[in-house]
Amino acid sequence: MNRAQEAKTVACMIQVYCRGRHRSGRQLCPDCQALLDYAMLRLSHCPHGDEKPFCSGCAIHCYRPDRQAQIRQVMRYAGPRMLLHHPVVALRHVAQAFRQKGGQAHAG
Repeated sequence: MNRAQEAKTVACMIQVYCRGRHRSGRQLCPDCQALLDYAMLRLSHCPHGDEKPFCSGCAIHCYRPDRQAQIRQVMRYAGPRMLLHHPVVALRHVAQAFRQKGGQAHAG
C-alpha cells in the first residue's frame, strides 16, 4: 500500500463518517477536519513508508490513544458505507488487505 492510496482511503472514510454522523455536507466539521489533519500528519511521518500495512493493521500504532479511538470509530462507521460512496476506493482497500494478510500468512 502506498501512502497516497492510504491517505485517499482515510480521507474518504472521514468524509463519509462526517457527512453521515455530523450532517456536514461537502465540508468537514472542525472536529473531523482536525482528525483528518492529524491522520495525514502521522501518515506523512510514518517510519515504514510505503512498505507498511494499512495503519489499522500496523503493529506500531503511531496515533495518540484518543485519536486512535476516533479513527477506529470512523472505520467502523464508514467501512461498510464505502461501497456505496466510493466503490473503487473500497474495493482497492479490500484487495490490498487480502494481499497483506496473505503475505503475512506465508511469512509465518
